[in-house]
Amino acid sequence: MPHRQRTACTTPGCPNLSTSGRCDDCRADAEAQRGTAAERGYGAGHRDRFRPGVLRKHPVCVLCRARRSKHADHYPLSRRQLEAQGLDPNDPKHGRGLCDTCHGQETARRQPGGWNAR
Repeated sequence: MPHRQRTACTTPGCPNLSTSGRCDDCRADAEAQRGTAAERGYGAGHRDRFRPGVLRKHPVCVLCRARRSKHADHYPLSRRQLEAQGLDPNDPKHGRGLCDTCHGQETARRQPGGWNAR
């Protein structure tokens, strides 16, 4: 197995080295701050209503149109924006189906601070 080069952790001010992005300590801290899926609003309503409804409506990724949808993505408004406007974030009409690749790219583009960015 090739040895991976260690570089500085990407967390500002962290002195640790890592083989990819954040060091193990910073990764664990970020995950703890992020909270569980239910704490982030992805509880029973998301699991039982939003996700199945969106994936039924969009079985193929709406962006690349080449791969099966695996993610129910809130669009064009985010879950937080829908809640702030008093709208039901678990209504499938507020979502689109995306494949893994497109979901990752869209998340990076639309949420540059990550899912936990405020």
